[in-house]
Amino acid sequence: MYDSIRTTTLFAATVTTGLTAGLFFAFSCAVLPGLHAAGDRTFVSTMQHVNTAIMNGWFALAFMGAPLLTAATAALHLRGDARAALPWIAAALALYAVTLAVTFGLSVPLNNALAAAGDPSRLTETALATTRARFEASWTRWNLVRTLTTTAALGCLIRGVVLHGRLTGKSV
Repeated sequence: MYDSIRTTTLFAATVTTGLTAGLFFAFSCAVLPGLHAAGDRTFVSTMQHVNTAIMNGWFALAFMGAPLLTAATAALHLRGDARAALPWIAAALALYAVTLAVTFGLSVPLNNALAAAGDPSRLTETALATTRARFEASWTRWNLVRTLTTTAALGCLIRGVVLHGRLTGKSV
């Protein structure tokens, strides 16, 4: 039973981390470059809508589930035959902690400032350009950091899965 819980938790941590890494990757590769080509009003309006829409249960499940499941997985690997996977799981947790710090320390405040700018249809062109300038480059840069840290965390968890499987004789 213990091995099943440990295996399931490691699998769930890997999947939720992968979903989060994929989201940040999609923003870095498609959403932000696409919006970069848009006008200021479209950019500000779209990002305001995205920042509102992403506050949902599915995103929360993946985004906050990933570190919680990774921490649980680390705790479950403290003893037993799969302990060699622990350094990789711990590294994934540390990398995801950087993601959380960037999100709550930098990205969320930028999102809040963008929301505080108000309805883009009521802003002057100058106000829109200023709002975008204060947001876009910084948010894009920090999203790239989140893309890299979550992708690296995913890689560490995948290595943990491989080691876990080798050491326990069970595949995930």
